[in-house]
Amino acid sequence: MLQQMELPGLAFAVWMFICFYASVDSYPSGKIREACTSMIPCHGSSPQLSPEHTITVNGTEFKPGDNIEVHLSGPDFEGFFIQARDAEHLDSPAVGSFMLVDRKLSQLLTCGRIKNSAVSHTSKAKKKYIKVYWIAPGDAPKRVQFLATVVKKYKLFWVKIPGPVVSQPNVLSPTTPLHATSEAISTSHSVSYLSKPFNASGCGSMKFCIRNPSNCDPESASCFFLSFQEEKSSVFIEMSGPSEGYLAFALSHDQWMGGDDAYLCVNEDHRVHVSTAYLKGRSPPVLDSENVLEDVSWRLVDGILQCSFRRSISLPAYKGRFNLNASYYIFLADGEASEGGLIYKHRHQPLITNGVYNVTDLPQDIGGSRSPQLIKAHGALMFVAWITTVSIGVIVARFFKPVWSRSFLFGKEMWFQVHRMLMLTTVMLTSISFVLPFIYRGGWSQQAGFHPYLGCTVMALTIFQPLMAGFRPSRHAPRRQLFNWFHWSTGTTARILAVVTMFLGMDLPALDLPDPWDTYTMIGFVAWHVGIEILLEIHSYCLVRKVEVIEDDRVQILQSLTSAEAEGRLFKHVVLTIYVSGNIVFLIAFLAAINHI
Repeated sequence: MLQQMELPGLAFAVWMFICFYASVDSYPSGKIREACTSMIPCHGSSPQLSPEHTITVNGTEFKPGDNIEVHLSGPDFEGFFIQARDAEHLDSPAVGSFMLVDRKLSQLLTCGRIKNSAVSHTSKAKKKYIKVYWIAPGDAPKRVQFLATVVKKYKLFWVKIPGPVVSQPNVLSPTTPLHATSEAISTSHSVSYLSKPFNASGCGSMKFCIRNPSNCDPESASCFFLSFQEEKSSVFIEMSGPSEGYLAFALSHDQWMGGDDAYLCVNEDHRVHVSTAYLKGRSPPVLDSENVLEDVSWRLVDGILQCSFRRSISLPAYKGRFNLNASYYIFLADGEASEGGLIYKHRHQPLITNGVYNVTDLPQDIGGSRSPQLIKAHGALMFVAWITTVSIGVIVARFFKPVWSRSFLFGKEMWFQVHRMLMLTTVMLTSISFVLPFIYRGGWSQQAGFHPYLGCTVMALTIFQPLMAGFRPSRHAPRRQLFNWFHWSTGTTARILAVVTMFLGMDLPALDLPDPWDTYTMIGFVAWHVGIEILLEIHSYCLVRKVEVIEDDRVQILQSLTSAEAEGRLFKHVVLTIYVSGNIVFLIAFLAAINHI
């Protein structure tokens, strides 16, 4: 019995020791995922025993999908951390998810595998009152208790302040109707709550499925899922994905928004409303006043929104509703919605199928792409040009003149031929890549920020550089020094702007690169290239220091310098081999990211 009493105290002492000596500071930003399990802030002191703050709720019972108001109040406090847990096992993981009321004071955190399962502060600003909503999951335990950690000052805090217990008397039947307030579904059709999440069984054999990532599980927190199953004269549709606002799919005759048949599942005041809409250009969707959907059901658990409904294959009486026995491009999008149900533009590029499909034809299990093929090609060609050919060409011209000055290729010095070949390849790749976005967009993009402007500047410098090289003066001409300076400055400016342009382009939704991985990788490439140049510069400097000038004769100095540079031939070849190999690794990484390998 004594050992059982000592273990919790020992565990707490070890925890405090780690927090103190790991130099973990306070969390003024509220991003305290490290405290998800213990709810103990690493402030180097013990928690207080008698809490000054209270937790209140607006109800004592709940059923799956319900939202419960949770209030935290008391004397001024700087930080807080709220969770809901199984009342019978308070050391168990968090239960359910939260929704915010005031984003200036509170933010959502993901503890473990449950998205938005905790709420914390956003700053150290003093506050007296916090209000959030807790959303009951479908698999909630019978009794749930709310807990809060409150920080009044850095070393004055309370841990796991007990709050009210709410209970679930009965499990909600999947056919129990809910009262929907949306005009789009205020008809005689019943709306029910889904007691279980969707699954991918039957995909490719009984139903037509679209999944992103490919072959993902609809129950996972990162899977976007859309399925169609023909049943006599109707089609049963399921849609699922991680979203706190809305999910939507559309049938389109092309790969552009506009003139499309759309279907939306919108989280409005913690209830999901399902409606049809018509997309007109890039304007917000126009919701239909009449509902043509039947057997509507929904589920919102742990940040995953799911809805299902049935629609007749043919609806000739409803303008804007496409027949489902024809072939279309299929869009799948998600985004944020206000508490009044107003939806905002999707956060990233919608998923678009690579071709047209008939969802009532043979069942298939396909994926899609959030990045159009032309945009992928644009990014891939630019990466090839500015990560490999340009970088290697610059290294060769800068450091391999003395090494390859006596080697000839097609009648010219080898270093010059290699440099020219790489640079002309860059011009060709950049030119092809440059026109692809214009072909895809059909003109200028107004939503890409500074990226297209800088891209046009880089393209102009890329074309100007070889044109200027065509008028290069002879080696000993008086204007050769001026040409060398212009040639170097133009090339360097183009390279710097190209890197900046790629940084901006990687964050555009059309390319859909994994963030922040793409930024870190590009920073790594820049550091890699600069590091290699510095290494070769240091090597060249050391060789120059070895030159012994016997007479004050320019030719003899140049000969000695050339001899000294030749001594580093092996070193430079090794460095070049390593550099080219490294560039290929970076290129493969970027190409794999573009293609989501």
